[in-house]
Amino acid sequence: MSGSIRRGDPVGAWAVQAAAVQALLDDPATAQRVLSNPHVGDLPLPDAVDRFYTTDVFLQTWDLARAAGVDPGLDPAHCEELLAGMSSIEDMLRASGQYGPAMPVAADAPAQDRLAAFIGRDPSWPRSGAA
Repeated sequence: MSGSIRRGDPVGAWAVQAAAVQALLDDPATAQRVLSNPHVGDLPLPDAVDRFYTTDVFLQTWDLARAAGVDPGLDPAHCEELLAGMSSIEDMLRASGQYGPAMPVAADAPAQDRLAAFIGRDPSWPRSGAA
């Protein structure tokens, strides 16, 4: 990554990170690179960024919002899409140690809550006020 990041500047750090990832995706020399992963096989770099990096940022949006005591407001359609994709590889995800055990949640709960529960978060934590 290029650019200077001052300690205690999360907005600046995010701007530098986002620019670096976008530059990687925009660079024709890296567009043909492949990520080789023992769990998922070979993925073109843009697909790997979408599958891992973008998804991680989306999921951690829930963590940060809830820690701040606000509703994350995650896109329900994208939550459903992630749930469908992740459910098919649940055993591998849990075995990787990246996700804790699924939390109980009603089958008719909002997609955001079902996704949070799937990745091991308690969807009711905290509903109001910072923890």
